[in-house]
Amino acid sequence: MKIHATTIIAVTHKGQTAMAGDGQVSWDDIVLKAKATKLRTMRDGSIVAGFAGTAADGMALFELFEKRIDEHVGNLPKAAVELAKEWRTDKMLSKLEAIIAVADKKHLFLISGNGDVVEPDDGIIAIGSGGPYALAAARGLIFANPKLTAEKIVTKAIEIAADICVYTNRNITVETIK
Repeated sequence: MKIHATTIIAVTHKGQTAMAGDGQVSWDDIVLKAKATKLRTMRDGSIVAGFAGTAADGMALFELFEKRIDEHVGNLPKAAVELAKEWRTDKMLSKLEAIIAVADKKHLFLISGNGDVVEPDDGIIAIGSGGPYALAAARGLIFANPKLTAEKIVTKAIEIAADICVYTNRNITVETIK
């Protein structure tokens, strides 16, 4: 049995980028914590990262990513690629069981240990058990009401995911980059 943290969603909409995460940490089918924070800002709030997966692995990825960001002077695309390369090829790092989403004002990326660095076409990315539900909700919200802010979209998307996914709750943390 493993301890997992989920759900993260990030949206770039109308010149604003927001990322939200729920607060639930589960051990198999047991809720261990309801108010966890799975987001971290970097570079004076100009970059935000969120993780889904095992908690210690997610925190390790935050530290590694922050080092890459500093090495590449805030260049998010370069840092994302370098982290993915290191994560995939390093024997110890390849065992990490987490995935991260990272964003700045211009870019959103999903980064995985398989070497994936994915930038979505529509400015929406979601990870974790409730990720598919949050992703669908965000797309629907933007279609139904394009005037919503990115912050309102990610918040409502997590709330919708929490109504569907037992591994997602409504204790939501939001970080916004303007």
